[in-house]
Amino acid sequence: MHSIAALSLQPPLKPPVTCSQGHSSNLILPTAEGGSICLLCLSVLLSNPKSPTVHVSYALSQLSQAMSQSQFLHSLLTFHSHFLISPLVFVLSNFDDEPIANQTIDLILRICEAAKSNFNEDVQMEFAARVSNWLSSGSLAWSRRQLYMLHCFGVLLDSQESKLYASIKDKEDSLICNLITGLQLSSEVIQGEIMFVLYRLFLLHFIDMDDNCTDVFAACCPKLVRLPLEVLMKSESEDVRLNCVALLTVLARRGIFQSACINHVGSVNSCEADNFMPTSEHEIDGSSLEVLFAEAVKGPLLSSDSQLQIATLDLIFLFLSQRDASGEELQVLIEQNIADYIFEMLRLSGREDPIVNSSLQVLDLLSAAEQPFRQRLAIGFTTLVPILRHVAEVPFHPVQCLLLKLILNCVSNCPGIISTSDVGEISIILTRMFKNLDGDIGMLPETFSLSCRLFVTLMKFPSSPCNSIFITSIMDASRSAVSYCLSDSQIHRDQILHFLYLLKEAYAYNKGDGSSKATDMELRICILDLYKIKLLPWFMTVINDLEGEDIALGVIETFHSILLQDSDTHTKKFTESLVSCSWFSMLFGCLGLFPTERMRDRTYLIFGSVVDVLLGDDSGQPIRDAAFLLPYDPTDLLFLLGQKSSHNQELFCCQSAVLLILYISSLYNDRIADDKLILASLEQYILLNSSDFVVRVSVSVTIELLVNLYGLHRGFAKMSYQIPYSPEAERILFQLLSEIDWNSLSTRIHLTSLKWLFQQEKLWKSLSKQILRFCRQYYSSNGHEITQTINLHVFAELITTGDNFVAMIFIHLLGELVGNVCQDYDIISVVKAMTEIIEVAPAVSDQFFMHGIDDVMLSIYLYSRYASPELHVVISQLVISILISARSESISNDGAWIGIAGKLLDSLIPAVALDGWTEVILTISILSLILHHSSNQALTEASKTIILSAPLVSTVNITISEACSKGPALLDHDEGTNTGEVLILVLLLLFFSLRSMRANLPGLIDFRILHDNDTETEMLSYISIRCHDCCKLMHYGSPLVKLISSFCLMEMLTGLSDYINKKTDDLKCREGYVSSLSSVLEGLIFFDDIRVSMNCAQCLSLLMKWGELENESITADKSNWYRLIVEELVMSLVTPSTTSNTFMVHHKPAALIVVALLKSSRVPPWMPKVFDDLSIYKIIQNVSPSNVSTELVVLFRELMNSGYLNSEHITHLNRVFQACRRHIYNKSEMQDTTATERMRNTAVNQDHATKARAYLFSLMLSHSVAETNGLRSQCWKELLKEIELFTKCSTEED
Repeated sequence: MHSIAALSLQPPLKPPVTCSQGHSSNLILPTAEGGSICLLCLSVLLSNPKSPTVHVSYALSQLSQAMSQSQFLHSLLTFHSHFLISPLVFVLSNFDDEPIANQTIDLILRICEAAKSNFNEDVQMEFAARVSNWLSSGSLAWSRRQLYMLHCFGVLLDSQESKLYASIKDKEDSLICNLITGLQLSSEVIQGEIMFVLYRLFLLHFIDMDDNCTDVFAACCPKLVRLPLEVLMKSESEDVRLNCVALLTVLARRGIFQSACINHVGSVNSCEADNFMPTSEHEIDGSSLEVLFAEAVKGPLLSSDSQLQIATLDLIFLFLSQRDASGEELQVLIEQNIADYIFEMLRLSGREDPIVNSSLQVLDLLSAAEQPFRQRLAIGFTTLVPILRHVAEVPFHPVQCLLLKLILNCVSNCPGIISTSDVGEISIILTRMFKNLDGDIGMLPETFSLSCRLFVTLMKFPSSPCNSIFITSIMDASRSAVSYCLSDSQIHRDQILHFLYLLKEAYAYNKGDGSSKATDMELRICILDLYKIKLLPWFMTVINDLEGEDIALGVIETFHSILLQDSDTHTKKFTESLVSCSWFSMLFGCLGLFPTERMRDRTYLIFGSVVDVLLGDDSGQPIRDAAFLLPYDPTDLLFLLGQKSSHNQELFCCQSAVLLILYISSLYNDRIADDKLILASLEQYILLNSSDFVVRVSVSVTIELLVNLYGLHRGFAKMSYQIPYSPEAERILFQLLSEIDWNSLSTRIHLTSLKWLFQQEKLWKSLSKQILRFCRQYYSSNGHEITQTINLHVFAELITTGDNFVAMIFIHLLGELVGNVCQDYDIISVVKAMTEIIEVAPAVSDQFFMHGIDDVMLSIYLYSRYASPELHVVISQLVISILISARSESISNDGAWIGIAGKLLDSLIPAVALDGWTEVILTISILSLILHHSSNQALTEASKTIILSAPLVSTVNITISEACSKGPALLDHDEGTNTGEVLILVLLLLFFSLRSMRANLPGLIDFRILHDNDTETEMLSYISIRCHDCCKLMHYGSPLVKLISSFCLMEMLTGLSDYINKKTDDLKCREGYVSSLSSVLEGLIFFDDIRVSMNCAQCLSLLMKWGELENESITADKSNWYRLIVEELVMSLVTPSTTSNTFMVHHKPAALIVVALLKSSRVPPWMPKVFDDLSIYKIIQNVSPSNVSTELVVLFRELMNSGYLNSEHITHLNRVFQACRRHIYNKSEMQDTTATERMRNTAVNQDHATKARAYLFSLMLSHSVAETNGLRSQCWKELLKEIELFTKCSTEED
């Protein structure tokens, strides 16, 4: 439609002078086609009810066509805007013709819209006034013409112009009453039009109504509610239903449905008088209204029109919420199956959000009728689970809370209809919701709380799936909930309490059934980790910022629930983690922030549970008994402790509780009060109540607890030197301890307290008894820990410090047991304990030696009463452990060890004769260890007793002879066989004997070891082996036999060289003997074990010197063999691709051979050809600071001394060696453990004999220059020494 401004730009058409009736030209409007319309003629035609309908229809069509012309419309609206109002309204009232009515209504609407666009609203208001007059008068009855009027009125009202109400306000009462009466007609079309008109009138009425205005709708409310409901119930037209629902909705919004209004029967003013179709007023009671309402909404609920469904649901929601429906009213709706209809809607909805939202809002209101609704909810539950899956995917979905409430309601109250699959699916959905919390999306507080409650209900559900998937869901949900709540400082209080509830129930899940499945245990461990890693640190951080006690109590109660479960290992560890975080002090601080009875009771109850878990056997009962009597402040607890309680049972209970609290907190260094105050209170307690200790203390609190507490704070006083103490209280306590049987080692005790007790000489006798009791229990438990704190590690730590009497008590106790001829059981238990202590802390051996353990061990060996096999084994194990662990400097009582060695030798030979070597492994190990220490100038006389023992010499010789006689078959007798094991042990004994002889009996090794058999000269009078036998073992033996034999040969040849150098004698052996030995050794130069190769190379170097003494020249065969060795060395050193490890290790044996050849008086003539300038240059180029070895430096030094290196070579080597020196200094802090320490840390799970053999083997290897696992610091020292010597020689050369 063109605007008025546009119309004014067109040239006006010239109107005709007059019409055929002679009417004035002012009323004649020209048209664009050249014709004209006389408004007066048109008015007469339209107003005359007898006008032919065809003429009327034609006139209306012409008018409609003309109105589409801008000039005509402009003239009509400008000069005659109201002229056609009455005629057009008369058309609707005069003609019962639907097409004409539609034409007329269309024209009226176009005129109103055009006038409105021309800012003339009076036209529409006059139309509305005239139409309302007709409708309010009732003159048209309820004919079709009345229907046309209704439709036109509805079209006019649909514009939603609030000013329209002014034009109909004066006739509103009669109009509304007449319309309400019309609702009783059976025509759905009329009913639909009336509904729409009433809907629009109602909106206009309440927009314009003021406080003094009479509410005609409220006066007509019974019919106004009942009749639309009846129409809605009976109608099958979707449009009529929609209009009914719209009307009822606005009525509900204004409270028309309220019972007070519905049951009100009053005057309706002129409504009855003006109603030309009289009806009777009906009063609607509550129950009939709910029934009528329920019947009315059923049809729309199942409509195919989603808009009608949603509108109906909104109507039901308003009906229930505005009226504040009671349980009985809700029950009526539920009995009328409204809930069932809504569940069916949800099932068919396709999860459309509008329907889902409205449905769940209504169901939430219906759920207030608890029992009736649960029955319907149980039927419709299967519909809710798919909806939950959809709703959960949308963060902050408006009906998440409502849906969770419904599902929670069903799961809680209707467990029989929930299947295991439903529980599993809901748990997965909830877990997904919780996992969304890990991002930045979050969740409404109510939704979070409901989710936690629902998850807990699922866990308690009888048919919950006890499978790994469900348990994984619980763990994931718990983790996400904890992370969400603890990371948000603005989190709501209820959310924290609900996630605590979730954690508590998650830990208890399936625990009541005694389940110990791996998945259940994994769940509990997960929850405990959340407590320890997340919740506990958070609580410690925010405790001072909490505004109320609810959260603090929630956390404490949650922790308490864990302690009340079975005291398994995980619960105990969790409890220890609590008390290790100053749990007692923190709760007392919390009690100071919130000094309420509830907080106090909860605090002391959890203290009691902590004691139960840590000490067991309801040990915390005294705290629970006195929980309601104890004060809020820990300082007041100390005041209670310092009172006399002999005649006050309540005070006695309180003191028992205080002692328990102080005891447990002190075990974990949790200082709930000042140490000075605690010590003073304990002393006061002792002074005032000592007379009652024997009688009363044992009832609830043992004397050990008091001793432990007193010893702890006396220990603190001793360390600080600032805390005074009462000598009188100490005297009374010591006197009491001497009169009663007490045992602090049977309870948990702080290390400081235990140390103080063992520093008191007056308690020596009592503590000795307690140690014996401890050893008995330890022995009877097969080495398992008896108490929770006192164990062998504690004794080892105390003995190592050396500022107490623990070591002396152990030695004295063992000696006393032996001297008093006590039972073997006690001696064995003490010896075993001492052995294990040494295993824990090897340094304890030095303390035991300091206090004379060797004399006690000798006394055990000497007396025949203690010759039982078990005692012999355990004392031998102790001797082995102490000899392995002790430093040689600590062993000074050589006389005792002479007796021990003699006793061992006396028992050895008979044992070998009866059972072979299998029963004497421990004895041989002890003898070898004595020999080892003798090489360090300790136990020298005992070692001589061993070395010169004729029976032992004979036994060793026989064993070696038998092994050599096996020839090639000896290879099959490795360490896995009895023969091989015995041979290895004998060879180890030989090795340490040879080393001991070199250290303590120099010159004892002489030429007799070079003789082929004993007939050539007298038999050897000491433990040894002949060289040719040793070579046989090296040639035929297993790899391990080869290795130990090579060490033995090396020791023998080194000892013989020392003898030759000292005596300056000629070599006394048969001709060619040296050459025969060399042949065996040369074949092992390239053996796989580098240690064997190195030993053989060193032995060959010695034999080369002996060859010169025999004036033996190197034969051609040997020369070729040596040349092969040297050439292989050169090839390995000049190869650039050689790895660092290979370069540093595998050249060593050959390097020793080359050095020996270069030092000999007859250097092979081919040597200069092998070490030519090019080869030496390439070798030097491959040398770097990281791959320099001692043997390589010695080789270069001998090459330099022999003239093979020029100045350029020497200069380059000096630079490399200087860089190597810096490289070593940079790594000087990376020191390896010593061989002894390495050996102590190996084979921890082996028996003592195996440990001893492995230790001896490691000691032997520590003397090898090829031992790659040896002392790195020692290797560096030797390397630096050789570099320094090379530098010095090169300077002299220059």
